[in-house]
Amino acid sequence: MKVLVAVKRVIDYNVKIRVKADHSDVDLTNVKMAMNPFCEIAVEEALRLKEKGVATEVVAVSIGPKAAQEQLRTALALGADRALHIETDERAESLAVAKLLANVVDEEQPGLVILGKQAIDTDNNQTGQMLAALTNLPQG
Repeated sequence: MKVLVAVKRVIDYNVKIRVKADHSDVDLTNVKMAMNPFCEIAVEEALRLKEKGVATEVVAVSIGPKAAQEQLRTALALGADRALHIETDERAESLAVAKLLANVVDEEQPGLVILGKQAIDTDNNQTGQMLAALTNLPQG
């Protein structure tokens, strides 16, 4: 069984964030970025399934700027077999991410999709539910 794992690039949880002067967003200038901790847990769970012989392939996917390749390399270093990068410089909101992931699910046909419970930058916890609805798959 192929397992697809979504990986998000976020500000490292150890970094004290700064707000832009115009209060429009977080200032990302010279800020250390990392894999969302809940996405890292999702990758680790996919790898546990592979070690048990339940999964045959672990594919990490990330949607974001070119720099998100760093988080995909982290997933590969953890043990993922392949990585897919949907490159965009636009800020991707939950529904847009779910639609893009639905296209990846259609193309890759994984037996299981694992997403972290939420991202530490927005704390929305919406993408998994939206992906399940768009792909007509169960979600837990």
